[in-house]
Amino acid sequence: MVGTNERVRQRWELRRKALMGYFDEETFSFLRELKRHNDRAWFAANKQRYEESVKEPFLRLIEDLGPELRKVSRNLVADPRPVGGSMFRIYRDVRFSKDKSPYKTHVGAHFPLGKGMAAPGYYLHLEPDECYFAGGMWMPEPAALQKIRERIVERPPDWKKARGELDADEGALKRAPRGFDPEHPMVEDLKRKSFTASVPLSDAQMKRADLPKTFVRSAERISPLMRFLASSVGAKW
Repeated sequence: MVGTNERVRQRWELRRKALMGYFDEETFSFLRELKRHNDRAWFAANKQRYEESVKEPFLRLIEDLGPELRKVSRNLVADPRPVGGSMFRIYRDVRFSKDKSPYKTHVGAHFPLGKGMAAPGYYLHLEPDECYFAGGMWMPEPAALQKIRERIVERPPDWKKARGELDADEGALKRAPRGFDPEHPMVEDLKRKSFTASVPLSDAQMKRADLPKTFVRSAERISPLMRFLASSVGAKW
């Protein structure tokens, strides 16, 4: 009887979490307040809020996204470990920055295509009024960047189908890269140093219980770009 009661309790707990979703207004309130009080004393006094309303639900989301992402590509990695996993630390590296604010005022997670190699990946960004989902390669290393450019030249029809609506690239070259035809019809893309696309998400979407489905739809929308980039750099899609 005890075992039966425990199984019933677990089922109701799973159902409750499914109905609640991952993030709520407290998640966004904490991040707004952190933006106004970005100092160690305030964060220490409110660390429990961070753990309960930001970190724990974010890690739970990452864990739930693992099986969903494998529907897009079996090689995508969703790592729910609190340290060294998909979730980025909230602590800023201020060693070489003029801005000495100790904490990020957003939360992010990356979902790479495999580990330990230059390959495209997905990214989820949670910030009040600035949430979005993105995919691709941001500032790839020179060898990978060269391979992407070469494949664009080799397979322009495939690139046209895959590129979709790319994000603006403020770091793009002013001229065609060395060794590439400045008159090439794809020259503007050849000048790029980043190949990313993003899908804006509302705060309301981030609070919904079906957030994993929204995540997967966004991932599928950007998957042609991801597949082209993966093939360019020799990564398995």
